[in-house]
Amino acid sequence: MSGTSMDGVDAVVVRFDQHTPELLAASHTPYPDTLARDLERLVTGDDRIDLRKLLELDYRIADAFASAARELIETLPASVHVKAIGSHGQTIYHLPDGPTPNTLQLGNPALIAERTGVTTIADWRRRDMAAGGQGAPLAPAFHWHFLRREHDIAVLNLGGIANITVIPGHHSTVPPAGFDTGPANTLLDGWVALHSGQRYDDKGRWAGGGTAIPALLDRMLDDPYFSLAPPKSTGREHFNLGWLRQILSTIPTTPQPTDVAATLVELTAHSVQRAIETFDETVRIKRLLVCGGGVHNDYLMQRLAATLAPIEVSSTETAGIDPDYMEAMAFAWFASRTLAGQPIETSPFTGASGGRVLGAIYPA
Repeated sequence: MSGTSMDGVDAVVVRFDQHTPELLAASHTPYPDTLARDLERLVTGDDRIDLRKLLELDYRIADAFASAARELIETLPASVHVKAIGSHGQTIYHLPDGPTPNTLQLGNPALIAERTGVTTIADWRRRDMAAGGQGAPLAPAFHWHFLRREHDIAVLNLGGIANITVIPGHHSTVPPAGFDTGPANTLLDGWVALHSGQRYDDKGRWAGGGTAIPALLDRMLDDPYFSLAPPKSTGREHFNLGWLRQILSTIPTTPQPTDVAATLVELTAHSVQRAIETFDETVRIKRLLVCGGGVHNDYLMQRLAATLAPIEVSSTETAGIDPDYMEAMAFAWFASRTLAGQPIETSPFTGASGGRVLGAIYPA
């Protein structure tokens, strides 16, 4: 798995014999600097990309995925047999609305299957879109399947974009729900890189040294996306530094960079609060379980807890699932479902017309 943060490859080996997935091994492999820079230019640049360059990136991403998979497999005992690889790929563009909805993930799965000798399953989102869904978020289907023993909870994935899954109580007639709430790490990471040279704000210390700007926060929250009814999904095509600069241009004075960072943290916290408030009449959420890279941002976690009080905010680790590898585990589970010919019910989360067997199989 590599998400909208585009920082590298999360690889996991997961066994699904029991109700709770068993994480056997995991690793994170950063993208080479040259690949990370090329991807950043591709996603944020205004110029058309040469098709030759696009195909080159498709190869290089697959090479990075295959290397991460091979290296992790080599750490396993001989008794463990890897049945399949579920490869999400790297999202380059996500266009769920309009007359021609589509989404593009790079990372040639045929090359991964060839390099690893393991059957590889990829291209998950377009079948959901073909069935009338947004193609995202898909992780809520995994959250619902493995965490519904909990009740009146929400699961928040703080990746580049944040998505939330609402799981009602056992006796509730309300179905589960999930959607993208808005930006999480993508804007903050980009702003931090621009002003400090670091790839992310370690534990939120940089943003924590600033003071949020109420007027700037209000301008951000005026974006029409936040008032859209679910199902909905978004990405870096919408929430990017260009979007941020345009809003900053409407502020009469030039704010300090750390104050902008603090405001971006508030944007995540308040957009999550708005998302939860949409369920107040049907589900009384008592606990928020957080996963994704943002779980390590202490300042963001503090602001979430303060903004959402009295809802209890904690890591998904308290429910037995590693917060760093939740999404990678989800695509391993999706692969197991695809091999078994079992549909994945995404309609409550993406708006698809029903469950579908997702993914295309590339045999070893």
